Amino acid sequence: MDKPQEHAINPEDLTEKTSSANTEESLPEGHNPDMGEPEQRAGQAPDETPEQKALRESAEWKDKYFRLYAEFDNFRKRSQRERVELLQSAGSDVIKELLPVMDNFERAVKANETVEDITAVKEGFVLIYQNMLRRLESRGVKAMETNGQPFDVDVHEAITNIPSPTPDLKGKVVDTVEKGYTYNDKVLRFAKVVVGA
Repeated sequence: MDKPQEHAINPEDLTEKTSSANTEESLPEGHNPDMGEPEQRAGQAPDETPEQKALRESAEWKDKYFRLYAEFDNFRKRSQRERVELLQSAGSDVIKELLPVMDNFERAVKANETVEDITAVKEGFVLIYQNMLRRLESRGVKAMETNGQPFDVDVHEAITNIPSPTPDLKGKVVDTVEKGYTYNDKVLRFAKVVVGA
């Protein structure tokens, strides 16, 4: 009697069929394995009513709002503190820059007590003035050139008008009473001038 012929079973086919059958049977309709249980998506409680859901979402939004407000308030306070510190440190830098000029003035005053030569005193004061001017220019402060320039209300302040000594000085600066200065090309102090009429 002949033996019945055995069919060769491929183990991969078997596992593939059983796993797909199990998946189809075990998952309810509309279920996505990546999303969790259908009722508990997006943090929703299993037996949550619409009112409870609305209250929960309202509490979440309120919590987010308070956190964001606190974060913004901290940022605002930190910005104000940094701005004040920046202004204070900027002022201290300029003062440190001017302290050597003060030292030079003190030395000049002490030296002038015993010096009899007026030329040496004059030279000393000129050197101190030039030192001061260099330090200010390194910080962006520049003196305005005004004499002989056309009168300009954006940079000049007219003290008085006088008859112009020459016809070419009419409407121009004849004399400067107080020098004007610019800081980074913006007017720091207007020049007080006498204008030819």
